Amino acid sequence: MNAIEVQALTKRFGSFTAVDHISFGVEEGEVFGFLGPNGSGKSTTIRMLTGVIRPDEGKAIIMGHDVQKEPLNAKQVMGIVPETSNAYIELSAWNNLMLMGELYGVPKKQREERAERLLKQFGLHERQKSPARGFSKGMKQRLILCMALINEPSVLFLDEPTSGLDVESTRLINDVIRDLNKRGTTVFLTTHDMAEANQLCERIAIINRGAIVAIDRPEILKQMASGLESVEVSFERTVEADSLAAFAHVRQVEKRGDKLRLYAKDVNETIDSITNFANAKGLKIVSLNTLAPSLEDIFVKLTQKERPEVDHVLA
Repeated sequence: MNAIEVQALTKRFGSFTAVDHISFGVEEGEVFGFLGPNGSGKSTTIRMLTGVIRPDEGKAIIMGHDVQKEPLNAKQVMGIVPETSNAYIELSAWNNLMLMGELYGVPKKQREERAERLLKQFGLHERQKSPARGFSKGMKQRLILCMALINEPSVLFLDEPTSGLDVESTRLINDVIRDLNKRGTTVFLTTHDMAEANQLCERIAIINRGAIVAIDRPEILKQMASGLESVEVSFERTVEADSLAAFAHVRQVEKRGDKLRLYAKDVNETIDSITNFANAKGLKIVSLNTLAPSLEDIFVKLTQKERPEVDHVLA
């Protein structure tokens, strides 16, 4: 059984179709990434999956429960970390967890035991009696994750959980995601961080203009980017990107810090051109690397299409 089953899910706002008959499944115990540019329908989809808004067509099923027909049963198996903080800032960290546990119907002894464990796990135990108002953004996000886990959900929805956070909080949250995955929790993750998605997710769906344009394992998605191979070079002194843009087989040159990245139709020919250029100019090459397409390259390629088409869909 899929932990999440999405069938022809559709949402319109007036004449605008935000989500257009999307269908996919998320397996139990899977970390599933859901990516898309701003305005792509990503947030609308997650709001329908978690019962915040009703779809106009189609359905979402969470652990066998239809979100619209069995909202209470569906929400009992969910944990939700929304993009916008929703901790009660006047309450202490401890009381936030007690309130959330009570709302989920967790018995008093169990919620106290879980709260103790979660606050320690997320580095908040020493501040458990402090009002959330005084917490940093990273601390608030960790508290919200504790609140989402107080009912030990089967499915955890994370909407941009590390956006704008410090390195320590980001690392902690990502470690927790991996740990939950090992224990069998299904994680549905939206993120703008391509590297994060690549490291955490077993499969990724990309949505654009309300339609799914691709869904597969990250490494398989990368294979879709024919023509996006690149060569990255660093010289001993500054060289302008325009100096390399006229090379045969090179489609685009980008400056990346002290390096230049050349997107090439023929990598070997491009390396020869760089070497010849350096010799002619008396330049020393500090580093020269060939790069396979990244997940970010795939994302940009798929979401810049004028009208998305489904490249590869595995329900």
